[in-house]
Amino acid sequence: MAAKKTESAPGSAPESAAEPNPKIIQRVKELRQKIRLHNRLYYQQDNPEIPDSEYDKLFRELQALEQQYPALYSSSSPTVRVGSQPLDAFHKVKHAQRMLSLQNVFTEKELEAFDKRLCKALEVDSVEYVAEPKLDGLAVSLRYEQGILVQAATRGDGSTGEDITENVRTIRSVPLKLSGDFPEILEVRGEVFMPRSGFARMNEELRKADKKTYANPRNSAAGSLRQLDSRITAARPLDIYCYALGLCSDGFDLPAHHYDRLQWIKTLGFPVNDLIEVLTGVKACERYYQNIGKLRDGLDYDIDGVVYKVNSIAHQQELGFVSRAPRWATAHKFPAQEQLTVIEDIDFQVGRTGALTPVARLKPVEVAGVIVSNATLHNMDEIERKDIRIGDTVIIRRAGDVIPEVVSAVVSERPKSAKKVQLPARCPVCDSAVERNESEAVARCTGGFACGAQRKEAMKHFASRKAMDIDGLGDKLCEQLLDAELIRDPSDLYDLSAAEVADLERMGQKSADNLIAGLEASKKTSLARFLYALGIREVGEATAASLAAHFGDIEPLKQATLEALINISDIGPIMAGHIHAYFQRPENLDLVQRLIEAGVHWETAAPTVTSDALNGQVFVITGTLSNMSRDEAKAALQALGAKVTGSVSKKTDYLVAGEKSGSKLSKAESLGVKILDDEAFKALLAKYA
Repeated sequence: MAAKKTESAPGSAPESAAEPNPKIIQRVKELRQKIRLHNRLYYQQDNPEIPDSEYDKLFRELQALEQQYPALYSSSSPTVRVGSQPLDAFHKVKHAQRMLSLQNVFTEKELEAFDKRLCKALEVDSVEYVAEPKLDGLAVSLRYEQGILVQAATRGDGSTGEDITENVRTIRSVPLKLSGDFPEILEVRGEVFMPRSGFARMNEELRKADKKTYANPRNSAAGSLRQLDSRITAARPLDIYCYALGLCSDGFDLPAHHYDRLQWIKTLGFPVNDLIEVLTGVKACERYYQNIGKLRDGLDYDIDGVVYKVNSIAHQQELGFVSRAPRWATAHKFPAQEQLTVIEDIDFQVGRTGALTPVARLKPVEVAGVIVSNATLHNMDEIERKDIRIGDTVIIRRAGDVIPEVVSAVVSERPKSAKKVQLPARCPVCDSAVERNESEAVARCTGGFACGAQRKEAMKHFASRKAMDIDGLGDKLCEQLLDAELIRDPSDLYDLSAAEVADLERMGQKSADNLIAGLEASKKTSLARFLYALGIREVGEATAASLAAHFGDIEPLKQATLEALINISDIGPIMAGHIHAYFQRPENLDLVQRLIEAGVHWETAAPTVTSDALNGQVFVITGTLSNMSRDEAKAALQALGAKVTGSVSKKTDYLVAGEKSGSKLSKAESLGVKILDDEAFKALLAKYA
């Protein structure tokens, strides 16, 4: 929730207004209490309960009432302050110049009204603006004396912020010492944020450590800056873009335009967003807004709109400020990617591998221009971690084409009737038992092909382009064939007749003939595609290709031991267990045989494993070998059943060390790993040739 950056729609209070009635007075009181609560949650606890759009509605309603009823004005109202009081855990910093917020516009009509007011005030036909993406982070002020960073502070309430100097010093993109020509005292304002890529890595590490994850990059950036131990901040992937100047020593000759000032601070060492542009007129601003909107999902940082600032500093000074925002700037917000709604129910969908995925059925709500009525909850661990219940008011997020997800519950709005979610003991599709391995977050139906949901998804996967690539067999036709009970598993596809298919709804003779031709053509495939099409758990395209190259044909793979599978490069114990288990089940072996008897075939190849002489031995190769490349050496070892890995550990049996061996050689020596030089390695291979 970007509470600090919210402002009312353009407009001024009426010259005269009626006295507020008790109902209006009570509503204003409630709105102020709610906004103060959400400001505390956002600024002091880094744990917002509602999305930006919902906060904007509350804020604009309060401001409209205060404008309509001037008697309700209060100097302590949230509408005349920026943010909330700083945390007591940090020293307070008085800003030399106030850090103000921005007024917002939400439509082109509002933007055009903003531009019209500026043109009228400046007595010009068009205004030159500087446009930039509006980052969703935490505003900070950086103070430099004699070119050295001496203080960093949060915005706080605009006049007083929090001293976070030690934490900001850990951000690598913040210059500790300036270069070039700079004044004796300089304050630069910027937005600290966490890149999406860094946020994803950090949350993954927190999940592995069974710790609470952050809801979004903005929360994680704010939480990181408010760590009392700066060593924790240093471990977080924070970044900054600078966008304005604060105090500057008297007498220093600053550029006369905002854009030029940004280019100047770049020469001092400050990061400035490279999407910033100078634009003339409101139509150019609207085009920029549309272009940035198209780029939004591909950026490595969150933005929630575009900021326009008058380029001329003289014009900025002429336009001046309102109580909490400059008149010469505005933020053009994007449609909300987060909204509030209610979870009406939660049910479980069954996937191709039997995984049960909880799905929230929502009271329909528009998010980023799309009506959303369903959202994923991922798994039971996620539900428990977020404490999501049926009946909860929740924040829903949708970004681009990403499946909507439930971000968090608004616990303060939880009704007494809210119900905890229970994992079903039986599959909701086939009534088979549901199992949940203690080491996995996912629960699974044990029904296999007996489960209609698994059967449908497995058939779609089998026919897909990267698997058997059956031309003419799309998802809808798969479902029709299954619903008509013409097929029950993939082998039945090859028994279909054109007459049977032609009788299906929306199918004719030509379409039926095309499908039969597509099925016939798919019989000639590769072992890698065939293995991928079988849908073995954890076996994707790359793993299927590795298995095909290693074994050459299906029979050696069916007979492979668990240990032999583990020794294949890039196949770990869990994946090996799934592959081994698949070929131990009679129904799976029967399916493979029926597919082969139906005519599915591939070219066999010589297996890469020709001996088990080095079975179970772990090798690492480093340096340059005299008579072969490292890839050739790896293949030779794997042909003897060895496992070749990329790093030295206590599990390593041998290090093959060629010329110019580096740190791996040193580590192997320290761990007591056996080392084979070029000659010893040749001798080893010759021994088993």
